[in-house]
Formats: sequence, C-alpha cells, structure tokens
Amino acid sequence: MLQQLFEPTLAAARARLGAVQSAAFARTRNALNGAVTGLSPYITHGLLSLPEVLAGVLAREDLDLQHKFIFELGWRAYFRHVWQHRGDAILSDLHAGPLPAGAYATQLPDDIRQGRTGVPVIDEAVRTLYATGMLHNHARMWLASYCVHIRKLHWRCAADWLYGHLLDGDLASNHLSWQWVAGTGSHKPYLFNADNVARYAPPAWHSPGTVIACSYEALDRLARQTTSSPPAPAKTVAGQPEPALSAQPPAALGARSPDAAFVRGREVWLLHPWSLGELPPQLPPNTALVFLVVSDFHKAWPWSERRWRFVAQRVAELAREHPLQCWHASAAEIGAALAASTRVRSVDEPHLRPWLSAWAECRAAPALFPAVAGPCASFSQWWTRSTRGLQTAAELLAVNQEPAW
Repeated sequence: MLQQLFEPTLAAARARLGAVQSAAFARTRNALNGAVTGLSPYITHGLLSLPEVLAGVLAREDLDLQHKFIFELGWRAYFRHVWQHRGDAILSDLHAGPLPAGAYATQLPDDIRQGRTGVPVIDEAVRTLYATGMLHNHARMWLASYCVHIRKLHWRCAADWLYGHLLDGDLASNHLSWQWVAGTGSHKPYLFNADNVARYAPPAWHSPGTVIACSYEALDRLARQTTSSPPAPAKTVAGQPEPALSAQPPAALGARSPDAAFVRGREVWLLHPWSLGELPPQLPPNTALVFLVVSDFHKAWPWSERRWRFVAQRVAELAREHPLQCWHASAAEIGAALAASTRVRSVDEPHLRPWLSAWAECRAAPALFPAVAGPCASFSQWWTRSTRGLQTAAELLAVNQEPAW
C-alpha cells in the first residue's frame, strides 16, 4: 500500500532519491499516475535537504536550470521565502481575491470532510488523503479549487483541515498553495473542470455530469458569484470517517517532561520534527541529544496518527544510534530546563520560530537557492532574482556551501 512506501528511515529517503526519473517527472508530473518523486515527506521532516536532493539527481545526470524538476524545488524555496518575510500573514489573505473575504464560509461542511459530495474527483481525493496521508499536487489543487470557488469556503478553514492530515504538511507550502488557488496569493483563481480531471486522473476520479462538467468561462463566473453551488445528491456514496487529529504524540515516542538534570552542565543538540536527518558529525562527544515536541505548536496544529507515527519511528531509529531524550512540554517548561545546560544548538525552523531562537544558537537549514533580499510578490519575480547569472543546476548547487559551526 502507498502508506507503506513512506518508511521513515534515511535508507528509504535515499532510495526514493535514487529512484527519481527527472525526464519522466517533467513529462508526466501532472498525471496522478505520473512519475512523481514522493520526496516531500522526507524533505518536510528534514531527512533530506533541497541541496541533497539536487546533488543526488545531478550525480546521475546533468540538468538545465529551467528543468521542471528544478522549478519544483524552487516553489518550495519560494514559499519559505514568502513565510520568512510575511510571517504569520501567510495565514490570512495576502491580498483581495475574487470575492470579499466575508462571502466565504469558515466551517468545512461534513460532505466534504467525509468525502460524500457526489463529485467523484473530490470524494476520491478525500479517501486517498485519509488512506495514505498524501495527495498528488494536482489533486490538492482540484480539491482546493472546489472548496473555495464552487462551495465558497474560505481557503483558510480548508487549508487547516488538509494540513492536519498531510504527511508532508508544511505551513508555507500548504497554506500559500491554497492562497494561490484561491486568488489571494496570485493574480487569478485556479479553476479546473471535468475534462481536466479526465485527462490526468484514473477513471474512478472522472466527474461527468457534475458541477465541474462545464466550461472554464462558466467556472470563472461561478467563482465570482457569492452563492455556492450545493453538492449533488450522493445516495451511493457511503462517506469516509475522518481520522482523528491529535496534539499528543504517541506513546511509542517515549516523550517525557523536560529533565534539567539530563542537560545540566552539558552542551545540547536539539532535534525537532523538522530536523530528523543525520546528526552533525562534529558534535562534542558528551553532547546531550534532546528531541522536542512543543505543545504550544501542536495545540494549534494537531497531526494525524500517521504523521505522528512517521516522526516517532524516525526518532526511534536515531535513538538506536545515539542516546537521546524526548521532551513533550510547553515552551516555557522546555526553556526552563534548557537553562541548566552550558550551550544549546539546533537547526532553525519557522514552525518553531517563536521559541527556538530563544533557546538555541540556530543554524540555518541548508539552502539551495541564493537568498533574495526583500519580499517578492510572485514566484516569477523570485525565480528571476534568485537564479540571476546561473545557467545550470550544477551552478545553482555550488552557490551555497554547507556552513561550518
């Protein structure tokens, strides 16, 4: 089954990377059965960095800078660029969309949540999400467009729901992608119709005779109307129970309250759910390793059992190689315990930015693209500025060298 393919180990991450077929990706990436890489859960949780991904591909073949695979990496970097400059503003409309914000509902209806809208492409997307914790990017766009432009849901309530169930959920990539579809982070709303689904999805997803079986002109008019299009009768759709989301890590993680005695008088390397790659080789021998689950974050952003399990299994793999403690507590409790140490270091992460920099000397996560000063209003603007003077993917990879402590 698909969910078994995302084994949370370094070996599995590297095997995925070794299987990337860049030419097939460029040619078939829009199809649900296309040659997608499946790397996103490993990138999100820090098992692979963007430079490692590109280096792994370039070890087998040369790529032009304009290759579709490089653009895919670029979108992830661009969304992080926007988050860096806009902060929590990415959780609100970046600018006005097709309709005033008040025209959209803020509660996700049960028929969407349970995958029983009667529109096969939407119901299949929900079932796939719950069964695997993943969705093809095209399916994410279809789902988002239906929610916002046809059902008149504010993108934020639906984006929050999707984030909670995604194995690769990243607030920048997820929420800014929803804004791009909604038209609050782009110049126009993203629309799709039944013909588009039939071109790129298997037959079970095809949706003739439904609300999306119309022209793009009709869909654009619908997107600009304040009334929603009600769901079709779904008598034959049983519905899919939504898996629970939890702010609590599983017992398998072995999390405990912060232990000041464990770190007292020692240097500390902090691990967190977004930095689960290899440990820095130059850590002092007596470094205390601590994996953090910050309850302040997860109370606001609960995760599915599948995602918690993915993280817990990778932490267990690390613990077999290096003794560590797992702490689950509030930011205040974690900070108080770390005060007993002599030095604390970690990898920076915007999901934890309100707290991490107060506890530790934070090393920037490895960057692939050159830093761009000032916010860019569009991906094309950012791409032009970040790749200026570069011609090949190899040149891009050489821009940023791994920093030393």
